[in-house]
Amino acid sequence: MPWRHDFATWEPLLRLVQSSNAEQLAVPGGHVTGQIGHGGWSVPVQQPLPLPGRAAQVEDMQDEFTAVERVQSALKADGVGDVSFMVESAPDGKTVLSVFDAGPAVEPGFVSPYLGALLLVEGAVPEPWRRLPEPAPATGPSPSVDLALLERTLRERMPDAIGATEAEIAEAEARLGIALPEELKVLYRVTHGRWEDGAGAYEAMERIADAVGCELFSLDRLYVADVKSRPSPWRFAAMDAVATAPDAAVQDLVGSPGWIVFGDSGGGDRVAVDLTPGPTGHVGQIIMLDHERNIGAELRADSLTDMVVNRRNRWYSGRAWDHPPVVARVNVRSLNSVEAAAHPDLEVLGIGVWEGEPLSLEPLVGLPRLRTLSAYPGALADPLEIAHLTGLEYLELGPEEWRVLLDADAVPRGLSAAAIEVQGERHPLPIMALANELLALWGRPLITRTVLEGRLGTER
Repeated sequence: MPWRHDFATWEPLLRLVQSSNAEQLAVPGGHVTGQIGHGGWSVPVQQPLPLPGRAAQVEDMQDEFTAVERVQSALKADGVGDVSFMVESAPDGKTVLSVFDAGPAVEPGFVSPYLGALLLVEGAVPEPWRRLPEPAPATGPSPSVDLALLERTLRERMPDAIGATEAEIAEAEARLGIALPEELKVLYRVTHGRWEDGAGAYEAMERIADAVGCELFSLDRLYVADVKSRPSPWRFAAMDAVATAPDAAVQDLVGSPGWIVFGDSGGGDRVAVDLTPGPTGHVGQIIMLDHERNIGAELRADSLTDMVVNRRNRWYSGRAWDHPPVVARVNVRSLNSVEAAAHPDLEVLGIGVWEGEPLSLEPLVGLPRLRTLSAYPGALADPLEIAHLTGLEYLELGPEEWRVLLDADAVPRGLSAAAIEVQGERHPLPIMALANELLALWGRPLITRTVLEGRLGTER
């Protein structure tokens, strides 16, 4: 038996859940749900009130931490990333625990135990993650590039630095599969970017950062910021788009085979050389990859020479969430109709909270680039109109709308991923069953439920 399917694994947590939700579990049909993964958890346990005049302390929640860690250890032993669960009380006084194993075809949910996206096609990724850089033949190196000035400035600032050998640079190029630009080679010939642990290590790191303008990675830590380096769940990624403006210096991309990351801002934002610039950029310009965003990069300097010599430290991470008309939102605060969103360039349409009459999707029929539709439960006049949107790769609907499509055998078969939008308190079992119906249409692994029963004794 897997450890996560052993009632004893869950007993300490179930005691806490039961004591925190006694009234709810005593009602016929009452249940509570949660989710636990290696990196975090959401469990229905009431937090104890701190003592008057004292802030909450870690020890105040130690029982919860210990109970959750017991389940996390079981997940590690079973080789499972995360698990959802539901707790109920049986008429005979037993505690009933349902453990849901989502399997490889379901992304983790964000409001336990409801699911993330259903991965209908193995290995499929949203369109922005398939986008490659556009060629920009008119671009070239910036006039600010000056290898001699760059080297001289670096040596003046780091007179005692130890540089990398040509063999080490060649090894890095072979590992990356790309030739390093000459400015980057100059930088590493001056300093290899390494410092030994021990006395003075932090000071050495600061001296290098001050001289270069960022926390410099050693050659063996250089990496290419391609799309694989910036993963994102379908539920978020499918709702975004890439849109490079004609006057952009940096291409609006998830990643590029020409983005070579060589440093960090000190706050998690990556510093990279850009070999695939936008229409008005320069080959070898320095860009910043915001750690809070999954798409896009911002220009920091026209060249590494410019960044180092002129100490270019300012950059603005201001990528807009929406890119009308490519991405459109229809809701009580944005666009007031589907007609207003319809445009030949529309890729993503999100229909949110809606207070008027349910909306028709007829204006969207025939739009050549529409790939994502997300509709708040109850917002659509006729869900069957979705069958006419033949280019969809991602669809997010409420349970009732999915039910209409399933009963009419009208679920678009071109989908790569789908999601069930759940609002309010809903029993998880019908949602899991609905998800399994969708997964079965594509022959994907189903969500499984393991039911465990037991009596909770006193705390040992």
